Amino acid sequence: METVKHIEKQTPNGAQLNLDALYQIAPSCFTEAKGEDGEVHRVVDFNKLRLLLGDQTVEDAPEVYDFTWVGKRAALQEAAAPINKTLRPCPEESVNWENTQNLYIEGDNLEVLKLLQNSYMGKVKMIYIDPPYNTGNDFVYHDDFHRTQREEDEAEGVINEDGERMVKNTSSNGKFHSDWCSMIYARLMVARSLLTEDGVIFISIDDNEVENLKKICDEIFGNSNFISQVVWERSFAPISLKKHFSNSHDYILIYGKNVSITDCHGLPRTEKNSARYSNPDNDPRGPWQSDNTTVGPVVQSKVYELELPSGRKIFPPSGRCWLYTKERFAEMIAENRIWFGADGDNVPRLKRFLADVKQGITPMSIWKHEEVGHSQSASQNLKKLFDGNAYFEYPKPVALIERCIALYTDNNSLVIDFFSGSATTAHAVFKRNAEDSGNRKFIMVQLPEETAQDSEAYKAGYKNICEIGKERIRRAGKKIKEEHPEAKDLDIGFRVFKCESSNYKDVAFAPKDYTQDMLAGLLDNIKEDRTDLDLLFDCMLRWGVELSLPLSSQKVDGCTIHNVNDGDLVACFDGNVTEKVIDAIAALSPVRVVFRDSSFNEAANKMNLFELFKQKCNWSDEEVRNNVRVI
Repeated sequence: METVKHIEKQTPNGAQLNLDALYQIAPSCFTEAKGEDGEVHRVVDFNKLRLLLGDQTVEDAPEVYDFTWVGKRAALQEAAAPINKTLRPCPEESVNWENTQNLYIEGDNLEVLKLLQNSYMGKVKMIYIDPPYNTGNDFVYHDDFHRTQREEDEAEGVINEDGERMVKNTSSNGKFHSDWCSMIYARLMVARSLLTEDGVIFISIDDNEVENLKKICDEIFGNSNFISQVVWERSFAPISLKKHFSNSHDYILIYGKNVSITDCHGLPRTEKNSARYSNPDNDPRGPWQSDNTTVGPVVQSKVYELELPSGRKIFPPSGRCWLYTKERFAEMIAENRIWFGADGDNVPRLKRFLADVKQGITPMSIWKHEEVGHSQSASQNLKKLFDGNAYFEYPKPVALIERCIALYTDNNSLVIDFFSGSATTAHAVFKRNAEDSGNRKFIMVQLPEETAQDSEAYKAGYKNICEIGKERIRRAGKKIKEEHPEAKDLDIGFRVFKCESSNYKDVAFAPKDYTQDMLAGLLDNIKEDRTDLDLLFDCMLRWGVELSLPLSSQKVDGCTIHNVNDGDLVACFDGNVTEKVIDAIAALSPVRVVFRDSSFNEAANKMNLFELFKQKCNWSDEEVRNNVRVI
């Protein structure tokens, strides 16, 4: 007799995801073996893998080029380890909950990235992050190592509700650089899996960790996928208190997932850029500008005498040759692509037509503050947005992030920032969409780090960074709508989620520890404070459904049926699911269906699901097994 499968309660295992990816490109390297659980699993045969790779392998080599630090192995394991958490929806803190496609998620970004993997793997076109620069007292991270001073830590308030130690990485820490490397390494490992094949990541950083970050990115993304190391002029005034140099720049490292298929749209052309083009001979192909017709070093076949329209004969300058062979040069002259001046006696120049030049200008690797703003202007603009109050010391300029978005995203791209801070990236997405009628979506992720009690933010009622970020998005969206009345369909909303413990009760007790009251309480495995909406979004996470999709619901025979995106996922978490409810679900042509395990009075009713869905949805046995789950 068939049994209904339970939906997964943990995030994907990173090691398994890597195995699945390897299987897609090298299935011959796999075999089957029985695991410790007694089940047969697909496993790698390393001997076959070595044969397939030929000489391009290394094992126990005495000397190899490698970048390592204390804790790297643990960081790699942490990136792959599954977690048992969920994202709880908060409609009351959201804007336009029903219709928006943007997300704001509160929680540790490594945990959130893992939770997003099923639904967003390979779907994110651009990642921008502004991680802590490791200046000596500027980042908080989860430290999962066991400590002997737990009581002291709890008394100091540095352990969160999940027993994780919240630590500031100060310069007195003996593993100062190692801890930062581990922190960023694990997060970038998971983040890479979210990028589309032609996706890119922008990472802001300063001199403290730029060398380490570049080595980490070379390892994770591949040094062949390095695009650029941009120098951003973040300040225009020197700080006279500095002993040697007043640093006025930061960096932005840019990597692609697969740079061979990644397109850069370039910077928009301005009137100033186009002013260099003219049309003195009224060429029907439009404006052009002249370019050199000689090159070096010398290619002998391209050194010859050329007769000008005036009759004067010339050779290329010493040490150079013509750009074209004699035959090709004659063709170019016949096509009116060579300019000899109005009198026909000038040294020949190549006509490069504006119409032939790609629309975008190739960006340079130095971004000046006049073009993309600076720290002071960003602070001033944020202060204006918050009615004269400054809650962030060093926000990034909106124009800076907007340039990144313009260079590599399309109108429907998804952008993620998992160190979102004051939510500049969300602001930049709104602004860019308003200016080019785009429909880009964002996912902002931020740890709800508490604001200091003596800070202006705390006094204004903002108890953590997330509260400031959400309010900034609300105000920015409203302001941009006012500035762009023509952008009637601009999505300035966002759905709020919070990373919290699992929806399911912890039943990992030894049999001797159970009491009669506990057993009675475990008849339903869902925590009492969890709602249908909590359960629905958890199922969406586990089953790979995007969290921004539209929702609807209907009542049938006393039960509520939740419908995600017209059948992508249909759920009913009420008790006593009847055949009328099944009929209503089948009428929605569902792709996935989920019920609560306690929705069926008897086991036989649960088994009957198979026959009902086979009949009503015309599904095969395998389709029912794959498409129906219980929680």
